Amino acid sequence: MTSKTIWCDSGFPAVGIRPVIDGRRKGVREALEAQTMNMARAAAALLSEKLRYPDGSPVRCVIADTNIGGCTEAAACAAKFERENVGVSLTVTPCWCYGTETMDVNPHLPKAVWGFNGTERPGAVYLAAMLAGYAQKGLPAFGIYGREVQDRTDTSIPADVEEKLLRFVKGGLAVALMRGKAYLSLGSSSMGIAGSFVDYDFFQSYLGMRTENVDMIEIDRRIAEGIYDRDEYEKALAWTRKFCKEGKDYNRKEQQKSRAAKDADWEYVVKMAIITRDLMVGNPALDALGYGEEALGRHALAAGFQGQRQWTDYKPNGDFMEAILNSSFDWNGIRAPYLLATENDSLNGACMLLLYLLTNRAQIFADVRTYWSPEAVKRVTGKRLTGLNADGFIHLINSGAASLDASGKQRERGRPAMKPFWDITPKEAEACLKATRWEPADVGYFRGGGYSSSFLTEGGMPLTMTRISLVKGQGPVLQIAEGWSTELPPAVNAALMDRTNPTWPCTWFVPRLTGAGAFRDVYSVMNAWSANHGAISFGHVGADLTALAAMLRIPVAMSNVPEEQLFRPHVWGLFGEADPVGADYRACRTFGPLYG
Repeated sequence: MTSKTIWCDSGFPAVGIRPVIDGRRKGVREALEAQTMNMARAAAALLSEKLRYPDGSPVRCVIADTNIGGCTEAAACAAKFERENVGVSLTVTPCWCYGTETMDVNPHLPKAVWGFNGTERPGAVYLAAMLAGYAQKGLPAFGIYGREVQDRTDTSIPADVEEKLLRFVKGGLAVALMRGKAYLSLGSSSMGIAGSFVDYDFFQSYLGMRTENVDMIEIDRRIAEGIYDRDEYEKALAWTRKFCKEGKDYNRKEQQKSRAAKDADWEYVVKMAIITRDLMVGNPALDALGYGEEALGRHALAAGFQGQRQWTDYKPNGDFMEAILNSSFDWNGIRAPYLLATENDSLNGACMLLLYLLTNRAQIFADVRTYWSPEAVKRVTGKRLTGLNADGFIHLINSGAASLDASGKQRERGRPAMKPFWDITPKEAEACLKATRWEPADVGYFRGGGYSSSFLTEGGMPLTMTRISLVKGQGPVLQIAEGWSTELPPAVNAALMDRTNPTWPCTWFVPRLTGAGAFRDVYSVMNAWSANHGAISFGHVGADLTALAAMLRIPVAMSNVPEEQLFRPHVWGLFGEADPVGADYRACRTFGPLYG
């Protein structure tokens, strides 16, 4: 299994770069040919150097064969982009050009225009004309214009332009990577959770994805009939026995399973992990066993497992399967995560997918479970906390789908991190495994047994938590909360964990406060959160997520992203510059879902 198989069997989508030029011959165009093409080449070099596909390879850029001075060359460029699997369109120019004659009119390609800030030729004038044309045609485009004037011979890309180029392309590639892929629903609704009622129209209209449905009994069938790679299973079981250490059994003695039954659960949950991965992305080894249909998989970028309660009242739970698949390593070594939402919360699964495509890092799935005020902590533990914890914190905890990367045992610049898989060392992967204990499942929740991962996230990691909710009459709406993981004194941590479930992975989260609205204090963040779950990514990536949400026409209702970092299509400002949140709603409603 390779990372590329997960994401795009036919190759990753490229970034298309369109150098646009003043079409007047006999001196004007000729004087601009080199400068215009050099802008395109500089952008391509930057993007390929700074950005990576989900398998770790550099982002591929495709430049038009010629500068584009009119509609004929624009059409030739569009044909090349079609052949080259271009998924994102970036137009660059240092000069005045002919707006609607040179623009890209493909409605499904995210678009941006970079107009050079120079004095010799009016690149800014073309940028404004082009953005006006896009707005009039109902094709929202991002505008990129450097703050400082550059010399005509300066081929460097200023820092502010670079930031916007990278932000736009990261979001645009996320859009392109999702298009035509699938969300795999294993089972149906879990315990009445609204997000686990998979909304097919949302996935199709907003993300360009299909939804695939497989009953959970398919996992049991494949186990019973041996429809899995037996050699891989033996390898996986041996690896699990070596690296996945069983923890304390917190169940009452009379409820605890025998050693033989626990061993049988280990065998079963390892098979669950292999089979669920095969259901998502296929496995050529099954074809050799005579199971050609099963070998194909469901072309799924993300999936969800219902589990509770119909499965978990009877069979071992999905926690091992979810945690291992979501992590960046398993018995086959270090590899890209397979995104799997617990309780089949497809909306949280979609958030995990968006965050993963922006960061190439494993994700945390968690309940947004409890707000602990300073007063409540003092009452329960006798301790008054200081520093980052002084204003309280939110407890993120759930069985299952938090990746083991979330233990924070990887390092970037000496600090705890969750890294792209190609940067993770074997020692770091082993450290994440050592930090995790696999407690026998709490039979109050999981009557069928199984194992739940248990670890404590290291403090000091920048995190972004997000959630999509569907609102009748409105559609999807996004929330964003940037903050940090934090640590509590050991005695305080133990006291608070004993009040909930010590068999599950724990992350203490402190959002960044702004003093206003939903971010005036930590309680307000918790009180305003729109659902019981959140998807959490390493890094402060709220600005990238905001740009992506605009491309998908999903408004952002709640955010603590600094205003100066926000980057949306230029036409958003025409919906009310003084009211950016309202403008976001109005623009998204006006332009409608990306796929109709």
